[in-house]
Amino acid sequence: MASQEIENLASALARLPGLGPRSARRAVLWLLKRRETALDQLLGAMAEVRDKLVECAVCGNIDTRAPCGICADPRRDARAICVVEDVSDLWALDRAKLFTGKYHVLGGRLSALDGVRPEDLTIGALLERVGQGGVDEVVLAMNATLEGQTTAHYLAERLEDFPVRVTQLAHGLPVGGELDYLDEGTLAQALRARRPVG
Repeated sequence: MASQEIENLASALARLPGLGPRSARRAVLWLLKRRETALDQLLGAMAEVRDKLVECAVCGNIDTRAPCGICADPRRDARAICVVEDVSDLWALDRAKLFTGKYHVLGGRLSALDGVRPEDLTIGALLERVGQGGVDEVVLAMNATLEGQTTAHYLAERLEDFPVRVTQLAHGLPVGGELDYLDEGTLAQALRARRPVG
C-alpha cells in the first residue's frame, strides 16, 4: 500500500475524465519513477496555467491571455462566428482547422429539465456581437441532442432580426458509419437531409 499522500494524488487524478482508479495509479507510478523530470515539469506547467488562466471576454474561450489567441489572430475571418455549447466543442472544431472564422461559447445549452434558461447562457453577448455589424454568417454548431437542437432553434429565431445568414452543421450519417449500427435519430436526420446524387 502507498502512503496517504500518494493515494490522495491517485484519487485526484482518477477524477479526471477518461482516467479510472487503475489508470490513475499507473500514471502516479510513472510520474513517481520520473519525479526528477516528468513530475517537476508537470507541476510547473500546471502551476503556470493555474496562475495565468482567463476566460476570453469576447468569445468565452479559456486561454492564458485575453483576448484569446483565436480572437487576437488577425488572419481569422471576423465575418463568420461559429457558436458552440462549450469550450471543448470549440477546441474540437478548431483542431480540425476547417473553420477560419471566430467563435462564441454559450456556456451550455437550453434545458428545461436542468433549469437552464436563455439568461443563463451568453446569448445576449452573441446578439450584441452580431448587432455591432461586420458579421455575415453565424454557424450554429450545437450537439445533435434534443437540448442542442432546441438551443439552435432558439438562436435561429433570435437571429432572424439581423442581416446575417444563419447556418447549422450537417447531421446524419458519419463517414465510415454502417446503417446497422446507427440509432433511429441519426437515420431520421440523414433521411431528412438527403440530397441529389451527382
